[in-house]
Amino acid sequence: MNELETLNKVMQYIEENLEYEIDEKEIAKQAYCSAYHFKRTFTFLAGISLQEYIRRRRLTRAALELRNSTIKVIDVAIKYGYNSPDAFTRAFQKLHGVTPTEARDYKQPLKTYPPMTFQIIIGGSEPMEIKIEHMDSFQVVGIKNRVTGVDVGEHPGVNEVWKSTDKETYANLKSLNNMKPYGILHVDVDEEGPQTRQYNYYMAVATTKSCTNEFTRFIVPAMTWAKIQVKVPWSREKWKYIYGEWFPSSGYEQIEGLKIQVGPEVQIGVEKQIMTEEVDVELWLPVAKIKQDE
Repeated sequence: MNELETLNKVMQYIEENLEYEIDEKEIAKQAYCSAYHFKRTFTFLAGISLQEYIRRRRLTRAALELRNSTIKVIDVAIKYGYNSPDAFTRAFQKLHGVTPTEARDYKQPLKTYPPMTFQIIIGGSEPMEIKIEHMDSFQVVGIKNRVTGVDVGEHPGVNEVWKSTDKETYANLKSLNNMKPYGILHVDVDEEGPQTRQYNYYMAVATTKSCTNEFTRFIVPAMTWAKIQVKVPWSREKWKYIYGEWFPSSGYEQIEGLKIQVGPEVQIGVEKQIMTEEVDVELWLPVAKIKQDE
């Protein structure tokens, strides 16, 4: 089974189970990779999270059932995973712009999100230099902030670190960098797993020196990395290449934990980072070989 068939097999499983709990173990089985890797792949290829896609499909089904039958609102709410009519009404109105009761009126327009299928189009992407390398653990020190992820644009919590750091502190941080990888590191540490969109961001450097009080220390564990040479600023096409073309043919999948981007330098104290041209960076993603016997 090729990658396209695998992706669409998972989408069919989701479509057939919208009325029930979506089993992540079954997703992993259908996708021949971990549920974590599939969800990240889906997000970068589809442009929305898997959880949001499932929510939209359930509310689309709910709207059609309300319009085409006499089923009670509370029964539809429970059928699609809402424990109270109020929670269902809020979610329904947010998506469709009308309440579940108003949706029964054929004059009211409804937003519908049809089932998604994947088509992989080859061509148009710029190949990236990607190498697999196992590395021993090493220490990074830097400025840490708790960040809530966003779908599009820059993360406010990350911007806050860049904006609030003064030039002297930034110079002190860079002076600690006495080992590879050289340069400013942007480290995202997911300590609570993929069920939350919150993570710790470090603007950091690799060092063997002791951590002073103005910085926070973090030990990067020994692991295998996919090191990807890429230019920033990021675009959706670059993520599509990584998750839609490279990963499916690599024999590897991304594992939970952290992400490191080596570079670029940061403009300290400004409201927003402005890049006038593309800059070379190296993205590190933790990976493991896909188990073929599952």
